[in-house]
Amino acid sequence: MGMTRSILVLIGSACVILAEAYAPVHAIAIDQLADLSGKAAAFVTLRSRDNFSSEYRYDVTVRNNSADLFMADSLIVVLDHITNTAGQDHENLTNESLLTRMEIIGQDGTTEDGKPFFRVPQGSGPDLTPNSESLPVTVRIRNRDYVAVFTPSFRVMGVKREPPKQKSPAAAAAAPNKATTDKLIQLLIKKGLITAEEGRTLSQP
Repeated sequence: MGMTRSILVLIGSACVILAEAYAPVHAIAIDQLADLSGKAAAFVTLRSRDNFSSEYRYDVTVRNNSADLFMADSLIVVLDHITNTAGQDHENLTNESLLTRMEIIGQDGTTEDGKPFFRVPQGSGPDLTPNSESLPVTVRIRNRDYVAVFTPSFRVMGVKREPPKQKSPAAAAAAPNKATTDKLIQLLIKKGLITAEEGRTLSQP
């Protein structure tokens, strides 16, 4: 009975560990993101247009124009505003934002100021490295004013990867010294000059 219980506990622990290892990574909360304007830019490509429904489909990619690393799972593109052919983002008569006259399809959420955003696919690496470009995110916009021509503009938000802290010279020197000591202890045990118990005592700091 005791053996069976131990086996069940072992199997249960293994399942928990595997579940944690393969669980999807949760994206960083929107309120923790910084505006990356000037460091990362959104590039917009019109992929298709459905004249019947007045739906436009865009591919939007993010390019890292800085020397920093950006955490790939934190990146979002925010549909900041929409301009008409005259370069205006509001109606002349009503002063209504042109963005509010559009139907945004499949957005991942909205920012605190009500702007729709889309999460950028992570790709193969954990970071968007300098001078590299992300995978595209698809953005679909339906124009309720069928005859109007418009241009969407996006801004990029995300989190900068902080560089690893430099180890002190003393700590850097201690690591190789301990590795050398451990090898010497293992050699002495192998030759029978000291016991395993003595070796464990010697290896303790």
